[in-house]
Amino acid sequence: MLPWTVLDTAALPDGSGTLRLKQRGSEFSIMLGSNELMNSRLSGSEEALARLVCERLAPRPRPSLLIGGLGMGFTLRAALAALPGEATVEVAELIPAVAAWAKGPMAPVFAGCLDDSRVTLTVEDVMAVIAAGTARYDGILLDVDNGPEGLTVAANDRLYGATGLGIAKASLRPGGVLAVWSSGPDHGFTRRLRAAGFATEEVTVRASRTGRGARHVIWLATRPA
Repeated sequence: MLPWTVLDTAALPDGSGTLRLKQRGSEFSIMLGSNELMNSRLSGSEEALARLVCERLAPRPRPSLLIGGLGMGFTLRAALAALPGEATVEVAELIPAVAAWAKGPMAPVFAGCLDDSRVTLTVEDVMAVIAAGTARYDGILLDVDNGPEGLTVAANDRLYGATGLGIAKASLRPGGVLAVWSSGPDHGFTRRLRAAGFATEEVTVRASRTGRGARHVIWLATRPA
């Protein structure tokens, strides 16, 4: 088996750790300490995050989406495949190096999706982007941690508390959807979503496109119309 090669590293903005981009043949991995945050072989649940939201927004002719976390582009690519030509997709990525990797060593994984005219990539804290507009988005898709707590950056905790959920709700248009990816269940987060006034559904999906691998959770929280 081919050994892993570390291609690059990037310090987290709060200084709490370092991301490592690794490659083995055509496979890529992004690690934080001993945690593998993403792997190019496992895209099923990230694609499901986009697909489930886009299905719910299908009646809207010009939907506006915000994706929090660029990752390896799987959510973005799935959204673009499902959205109409008049849609707009903004991607907020906190770490500049992740955006650089997408256009550099991982360009084959991204397959040109960042060049789509519907896409805007912003290197910024997604919380600041969410808070910048009222009734601005039809969908907000968050995949910035391993679940509804600040694993990558501790400050991300504010995304998942009562205040952050209230800001996200205000940033959605009536009937808009907040979707959150997680590596596992969190019943407390479900309760917080409902307390914030969202109609909430939990969907379990597999990590792999083949229906195998770990079971991940996606929350679909809809702002009332």
